[in-house]
Amino acid sequence: MKMKKRLSLFLVASLILTMVLAGCGSTTPNTSTAAPDASTAADGDGFAADAVIGVALPWLGTQNWAEADEMFRTQLEAAGFKAIVQHADNKVPQQQQQIESMIQNGAKVIVVGPVDGSQLGAVLEEAEAAGIKILSYDRLLENTTGVDGVVQFGSIKTGELQGQALLDGLAAQKGKGPYNIELFGGGPADPNAPNFFKGAMSVLQPKIDDGTLVVVSGQTDFTQCATMDWDNSKAQARMDSLLSGFYSGKEIHGVLSPNDGIARAIITASEQAGQQIPVVSGLDAENESVEWIWSGKQYSTVAKPTDVLVGKTIDIIKSLQAGNGLPEPDTSVNNGKKEVGIYELAPIIVTKENAKEAFASDPSRLALLK
Repeated sequence: MKMKKRLSLFLVASLILTMVLAGCGSTTPNTSTAAPDASTAADGDGFAADAVIGVALPWLGTQNWAEADEMFRTQLEAAGFKAIVQHADNKVPQQQQQIESMIQNGAKVIVVGPVDGSQLGAVLEEAEAAGIKILSYDRLLENTTGVDGVVQFGSIKTGELQGQALLDGLAAQKGKGPYNIELFGGGPADPNAPNFFKGAMSVLQPKIDDGTLVVVSGQTDFTQCATMDWDNSKAQARMDSLLSGFYSGKEIHGVLSPNDGIARAIITASEQAGQQIPVVSGLDAENESVEWIWSGKQYSTVAKPTDVLVGKTIDIIKSLQAGNGLPEPDTSVNNGKKEVGIYELAPIIVTKENAKEAFASDPSRLALLK
């Protein structure tokens, strides 16, 4: 009797063991307990409302970057974050060190306006590995996986507006063509600069081809026209050289300029050479150029309101903080390593004719129109 009982217990135990092993070896997934996708979980994690947010700017040498520096400090702190806002004096190694410091200080998001969009890959990928979200501000971060989104005004569209403004200004101020013009581009390390040039040339090239526009120097390639480091003095030196070399006894009617500082350098060189002021485009709606536009000295600028760009960036940071992930982007671009979503804002062309309307919600610039 005892033997039968022991045998029965053994058989029951064996049956239970078999069922357990069968369950362990099952190939049917248990979807109700599957781990969430890592990228989805990371996007929805959120972080503390008083977290550290880093902002790495390239320099403060133009009005828009100086405005960004001040606005990020005040608006991030007003939103409850601890802000680390630094600028790199246009030096890549300095910006790399600043981003490294932000990582060490526990930043949850780092906003990067790069000195050179292709030279920050290693430190950005270190930030990525630490779970930090990286937003590219105004300029694209290239050839790195360490970027989650780009906040910028449309760079091709900006160039198109500059090119069209040059054509409009020539027609309005210089009579009937053909028109003698020259072309300037921005700093080649800035990925926006060739896009500005590309957008402008999409408008200007057909008019060059049909003879309406004549580039007297023959310099029409971006590499010939670029202004290293966006340096106004280098732009003025090139303009001096163009005028002395190609415009002896000849009038220059217009110049494509990639920003306001270079526009003012071009105009100054033209005046010093005894030329009538050419029609000149611009960008950034800097205060001095706004005054020059209102007085008729500079024809146009393109406004990319810094408060709008900073505000959009902070809205995205708030979405990440709340655990809602990145908002849906407007478009995307391949940065050489990955598709990156772009939050794209619309630039605005400004001439004397529409300046009051363009700056209606900008009291400081509106006050310059007198």
